[in-house]
Amino acid sequence: MGIFQRLSDILKANINDMIDKAEDPEKLVKQIIMDMQKELTKATQALGKAVASERMVEKQYRNACAISASWESRAKAALKAGDTELAKKALASKVKADEDVANYREMYETISNQTEAIRSQVEVLKSKIQEAKSREAMLIARSQMADTTKALAQSIGGIDTKSSFDKLSRMEEKIERKEAEAAAFSEILGAGKPEETATFEELERNARVDTELERLMAEMGMLPAEAPADPELAELAALAGMSDAVPGVPGEPGEAGTPAT
Repeated sequence: MGIFQRLSDILKANINDMIDKAEDPEKLVKQIIMDMQKELTKATQALGKAVASERMVEKQYRNACAISASWESRAKAALKAGDTELAKKALASKVKADEDVANYREMYETISNQTEAIRSQVEVLKSKIQEAKSREAMLIARSQMADTTKALAQSIGGIDTKSSFDKLSRMEEKIERKEAEAAAFSEILGAGKPEETATFEELERNARVDTELERLMAEMGMLPAEAPADPELAELAALAGMSDAVPGVPGEPGEAGTPAT
């Protein structure tokens, strides 16, 4: 909406003076269209920069994805070679690459949405200029009606208190948005992280490395078998079970079925 607000400010600030001083209505209308075209040029340049940023972040995102895949491939190769420690180092690099992937994906989605919004504004502004050009003859004819044109210009150029406060509110929102963006980029770049947070992140990253190692070893059938039970304890348990199950086994003297001596 910033493009249209600037255009509105230009028209409100200048149209009354232009109408009062204009000797040729055709020149007046053409000047207004020229102002709109200047705004279109600025909007188009902004769109070009946004598209360039979008493509740059997209390239970084794809590169991070490729790096993550490369480290996982190296970890598999290390496991096949029987080098678990080397595999863990490769997976640690993969975890870091995965963090970059997540950050670049978020940045790409944000910039992509902003680019689409600017592109929509450019298209709307093009439509408005085309409409103005198609109505040029009619506007020139109406500008010759001095009283009606003057009243219209006064209504367009009138500035009331509510409008002024609305502009201040919009400016405040713009500043808050810039502050939020600055905080977001600082967070992405890791600026000012406390040592405690860095320590916990290191623990979480190590845990994720172990999880990745276990997953790869499971996929490759390299998980160790469970340790067998103690053979002596197993034999004693088996003998105890057999003695309870066999009928007619002699008991202690005096028990039923045992002759007294």
